[in-house]
Amino acid sequence: MSGHDQLAHYLCELTSLLWKLLLPLLFLCVLLVAVLVLLVLAVRFWLQSNRTVRRARDGRPTVAFFHPYCNAGGGGERVLWCAIRALQNRYADINFVVYTGDLGVTGQQILEGARRRFNILLPRPVHFVFLRHRLLVEPGLFPHFTLLGQSVGSVFLGWEALTEFVPDIYIDSMGYAFTLPLFRYLGGCSVASYVHYPTISTDMLSVVRERNPRFNNPDYISNSLFLSAFKVVYYCLFALLYGMAGSCSDLIMVNSSWTLDHILSLWRSPNRTCVVYPPCDVSAFTDIPLEEDGDRKCHSIISIGQFRPEKDHRLQIRAFKKVLDRRREGLGGREALKLVLIGGCRNQEDEDRVLMLRGLCQELGVADRVEFKLNVPFEELKREMGEATIGLHTMWNEHFGIGVVECMAAGKVILAHKSGGPKLDIVVPFEGGQTGFLADDEDGYAEAIQRILAMPPSSCLQIRRNARQSVARFSDQEFEACFLAAVEPLIGTLER
Repeated sequence: MSGHDQLAHYLCELTSLLWKLLLPLLFLCVLLVAVLVLLVLAVRFWLQSNRTVRRARDGRPTVAFFHPYCNAGGGGERVLWCAIRALQNRYADINFVVYTGDLGVTGQQILEGARRRFNILLPRPVHFVFLRHRLLVEPGLFPHFTLLGQSVGSVFLGWEALTEFVPDIYIDSMGYAFTLPLFRYLGGCSVASYVHYPTISTDMLSVVRERNPRFNNPDYISNSLFLSAFKVVYYCLFALLYGMAGSCSDLIMVNSSWTLDHILSLWRSPNRTCVVYPPCDVSAFTDIPLEEDGDRKCHSIISIGQFRPEKDHRLQIRAFKKVLDRRREGLGGREALKLVLIGGCRNQEDEDRVLMLRGLCQELGVADRVEFKLNVPFEELKREMGEATIGLHTMWNEHFGIGVVECMAAGKVILAHKSGGPKLDIVVPFEGGQTGFLADDEDGYAEAIQRILAMPPSSCLQIRRNARQSVARFSDQEFEACFLAAVEPLIGTLER
């Protein structure tokens, strides 16, 4: 037998062997899929049985909010407590649960923190389910592939929440979209989401494509063509998965026009999506008197926002340094101006960030003119707002900007970033009048601050009046009305 004939014989034998193995392999695949389906159905049955037992015990349905950082002091937490307050006032026959990872405090301490920080008192208590594995969604756990790591971690954290308590309606109020299919398909819950900020956006993709360095696109990636191309592919695949998870939501609420555009392009559910502006306690600041401050000896610039990297406090400090340098020889000099940074620290990472910011102030020689105020009570926040001249905001593509609204309600001249919610929804003309200023880099901010400080007191007062009047549409009352109108069809599906 020739070599060619031997090769043909071996190929025939191999083909015959593979064909004989094909049917067993197909049978094995079908068997594995059947086992997986049965396992999922068994888990779903078990979880829904738990809910049936709980409903029989309580005699009423339950709405649960997934908010692992509910004891933080940011705008997202204010949305949470205002939403629960609105629902409690409307529906007396429904229980409310909050899934949280704040293990170092009690439920009563969390509610007291909401009262102290946001001036929000709930009509009745809520039940807290304390999650032990919040570390799984901490960005520090995933130095690389952070978005994917946190998303996978949120699924495990959501599983812990679901096995601890199965609600009738599940609301993700913090942006963990990958928990939505878990509660919908395994828990059998009606699901809703309030989106503060899309986990990924087309703007993030454009930053990587253009190789533009940002806090989430370090220099070593932006300087590499290969790594930038790889990250674009990674972002595109993640955006596809994110859109599939988000589309599981029965109701989608977004907090601004900017967020709406991105969620519509990613989740593709326009019939289930609506804008519900977040609640801003404008009434608590409107009693701050509006007066001309032309005779003020010292002007303060106030910044309100959690000490997270995207808030870009470094930009604020560097711009402030340029203002001080320009005023050094001018009237009043640097002693007539100070920067006050007010914000919450969620964890040790945020506290370390504050230390780095303090170090930057020392390095630039402005430490004596910059004050840090961490986790301050509401009364102190309001006092600082009353004493300030300018409200400062520097986050690129801020989804909304509750701190911006609060500064405008307090009658401060706002200087915000020229992007996102501040540009599209907040710092916009009111009845033809100017409501504030926008900038997007160090020089722009420094020039705007100089311009504001040099304005005639009467012109400055008119801008402050316009700003205060314009933010009435972001009040607690407006939020509650819009939120209740959005969730009413979902609540109507409950059997009570």
